[in-house]
Amino acid sequence: MSPGRILVVEDNPKNLKLLRDVLQFNGYEVIEATTGEDGVRLAGEESPDLILMDLQLPGIDGVEALRQIRASDSGHGVPVVAVTAFAMNDDRERAFDSGFTGYVEKPINVRGLPQQVRDFLRLGGVT
Repeated sequence: MSPGRILVVEDNPKNLKLLRDVLQFNGYEVIEATTGEDGVRLAGEESPDLILMDLQLPGIDGVEALRQIRASDSGHGVPVVAVTAFAMNDDRERAFDSGFTGYVEKPINVRGLPQQVRDFLRLGGVT
């Protein structure tokens, strides 16, 4: 049994592959979206346990996608984590102010990501 279903919303193919590979290696079921619009749609259709959302996306950005997910009936309790290369302190605060549950910096720390994901899933009541 999978420890959780994770929706990864990432437009960069290399970052998407890295996240998918690390998550699948750790037993997670991974759902993929490459635009904010697809992320919003899949969040409603697939009922993920966690969403990892890039902030810089084609079309609507991660902040707007988060707003739309939170406005839907199915998106209230799902932890949504910002994934971004913007490592400045104010970017972290801006992500939290926008309603993100957490923050993961790029480049992705492949050793640390599985524990971060477990921690975020606990925040959403999974595990």
